Amino acid sequence: MQVKNEVKHTAHSSYRCEYQMVFAPKYRRKVIYKAVRRDIIETIKKLCKEMKVEIIEGEACPDQIHLLVSIPPYMSISHFIGRHTKPEETIR
Repeated sequence: MQVKNEVKHTAHSSYRCEYQMVFAPKYRRKVIYKAVRRDIIETIKKLCKEMKVEIIEGEACPDQIHLLVSIPPYMSISHFIGRHTKPEETIR
């Protein structure tokens, strides 16, 4: 997949804020298979759509999830990550 080099615009600024994120289960256990993988991908897509975050690239491996996302400058990374990684939502 080819990465876009687009500069996005708001009313008073231009930006291209891209961040690479890697999510891994505890002890890097290989637990991301079939139904779990499908559910995680659907959940990530839904959350990104709700927060208006664009997924540029993504890959689900058995022991980790890789994401390259474009986050608007008015949203902090900690707000995007912290809002969705609460203890009740973790997979054990």
